[in-house]
Amino acid sequence: METPPVGRAVELEPLVRRVLAGNPSPFTYTGTQTYIVGRGEVAVIDPGPDDADHVSALIEAVAGDRVAAILCTHTHRDHSPAAAALKKATGAPVIGCAPLVLSDSGPRADAAFDETYAPDRVLADGEQVSAPGWTLEAVATPGHTSNHLCFALGESGALFTGDHVMGWSTSVVSPPDGDMAAYMASLDRLMQREDRIYYPAHGEPVENPQRLVRGLAGHRKQREGQILRLLGEGVRVIPAMVERMYVGLDPRLHGAAGRSVLAHLIELRDRGMALQEGDSWRLA
Repeated sequence: METPPVGRAVELEPLVRRVLAGNPSPFTYTGTQTYIVGRGEVAVIDPGPDDADHVSALIEAVAGDRVAAILCTHTHRDHSPAAAALKKATGAPVIGCAPLVLSDSGPRADAAFDETYAPDRVLADGEQVSAPGWTLEAVATPGHTSNHLCFALGESGALFTGDHVMGWSTSVVSPPDGDMAAYMASLDRLMQREDRIYYPAHGEPVENPQRLVRGLAGHRKQREGQILRLLGEGVRVIPAMVERMYVGLDPRLHGAAGRSVLAHLIELRDRGMALQEGDSWRLA
């Protein structure tokens, strides 16, 4: 895939433009993608990190438009911090997910929660934001975080999926806030929908979303099966599981992989299939 240009609005379809932030990393891929929806009156989805260049690029991209809403899928700091600066520049309200700040024991610097996020309006599942030419509906998709929302664009059949479904990798599910059972239920919810295309915050658009979601759910079930087999073989600690399960993985991602393994183990424990003894696990 050719890397999209940083800081320049690229039209993906008549109602959707994308602006890539300059924050690439092993966790953000080419960077966070901010989406601009509509013409004349627009919504900005996932304004991105607290980066002056990115905020300037967004202001330039919406020059001549009125920003009706700044929408955030969740409050990790590669997604929502630019909302404050964009609100100051445009006067638009910050709308979307509920505020959430937790101390996160995960290894991802980009996944720390945004302490500055202060929404003017929190959207419940099914609530809408609209302007002439477009309507965005909140679709609650907890799992990656408990406050995660996707946004459905009714006029085109597009779904803005944040970090719940990405175009390049599986989502990290990091306890205590990340919840594997909720994540799987949210995948199942998307399976029941008929969205035409997904626009994720990281990676390319997903043009066959149902197939990808089925694949993601199947992948998680395979990981669960691997964990149960390793427990049966007497592998009882997460670092040893990661080493066996993620052969060839970039070592910088081992910590994040371990968080998802922990999420699976907690879900198995809650189903009565695994027992926890400190940092050690075994079959129930």
